[in-house]
Amino acid sequence: MKLTSVALVCLLLAATWPQDVDSKSMHVSSSRCCFSFAQKRISQKTIQCYRETSSTCAYQAAIFKLKGGRESCALKTERWVQDYLGKLKPCL
Repeated sequence: MKLTSVALVCLLLAATWPQDVDSKSMHVSSSRCCFSFAQKRISQKTIQCYRETSSTCAYQAAIFKLKGGRESCALKTERWVQDYLGKLKPCL
């Protein structure tokens, strides 16, 4: 009887566990966040388009898609980044 009670309690705890976890932290894709940033201004001619990082990321940044398929992150607080976001098209 005691073993059945312990098993039932463990089963109930396991069933309710996902509800206790912060749902935002579970759904943030690391590919939508930046952890390192361009140290120098990126030439606007090399940028094809941009997308913004998720609002749940630690840093608010723009992810620039460059010619050749590479991507580079830059902080949105940089003046040149704000200027580029007004001129460039968002990635689809």
